[in-house]
Amino acid sequence: MAKRISLTRYLVEQQRVDGLIPSQLRLLLEVVARACKSISQAVNKGALGGVLGSADTENVQGEMQKKLDIIANEVLIEANEWGGHLAAMASEEMDGIYVVPNRYPQGEYLLLFDPLDGSSNIDVNVSIGTIFSVLKKPEGDRGVEETDFLQAGHQQVAAGYCVYGPQTTLVLTVGDGVAMFTLDREQGSFVLTQENVRIPEDTREFAINMSNMRHWDAPVRRYIDECLEGKEGPRGKDFNMRWIASMVADVHRIMTRGGVFMYPWDKREPNKPGKLRLMYEANPMGWLVEQAGGAATNGRQRILDIQPGQLHERVSVILGSKNEVERVTSYHSTL
Repeated sequence: MAKRISLTRYLVEQQRVDGLIPSQLRLLLEVVARACKSISQAVNKGALGGVLGSADTENVQGEMQKKLDIIANEVLIEANEWGGHLAAMASEEMDGIYVVPNRYPQGEYLLLFDPLDGSSNIDVNVSIGTIFSVLKKPEGDRGVEETDFLQAGHQQVAAGYCVYGPQTTLVLTVGDGVAMFTLDREQGSFVLTQENVRIPEDTREFAINMSNMRHWDAPVRRYIDECLEGKEGPRGKDFNMRWIASMVADVHRIMTRGGVFMYPWDKREPNKPGKLRLMYEANPMGWLVEQAGGAATNGRQRILDIQPGQLHERVSVILGSKNEVERVTSYHSTL
């Protein structure tokens, strides 16, 4: 039997052998992974833990929060605030940034997260997950400000997600490809189960919410219409549609076997560039997809090159198999 490599050992080797990450970043990623294990346990208990249902509150996005949204957010904050690795955190569930309290040492990193992506699926027992992104705090002795978080996605130093499904799987990049780890519940540790994840450049699957078709812009309509025409159409092959309504689950499928995920701008809210959040969802997922050989754009430019203007900025997202993403993006420039 091949020797099992734990997440800790993998990160130590990334630090010591390959020199890819400093020790403080390694320790931070281990803390984030432990927090994900705690969230996984809460998710797995479901109704037995009294964690299902709505919390009857709204987040800064104006979305109704589930009980597990709040629990996951608190778990991530409490796990990360005292270790000395972070200066501040930002969450999709909080209005502003959370600066590490003065009673704890301040580190040199900034952590952003969507504590529980796909929370509309919680009560129906469909896969959900946590998405996170790590940035380096700008140098200087001054305190942390919200503007410190407004860095383009290509400046990330680590990103990942944890999907809570039939298995709990942690997917991580530190800028040297993508690795997957599966939670061994008996041992209580994440174990490396796949290295050098690669997304096929071509695919026959797309993921999009078809109920919004009438609101899409012409380039997206053109692409989906061509897919639906199948072998008889200009693409010359049949496509399957997959849509879980949980970005983590949809992207994890693409990371595993290819596909293209789209959550585009639509005409219902024309002044908003998209639905998904740039800092908590699009940037970390975009970097993971690129590190696995895929592509991620907003239809007109690389997502990782977008300079954010605000903490909760929204963006149109097209990501996955490289050739399909490039095709959709090219349609935006010709229509």
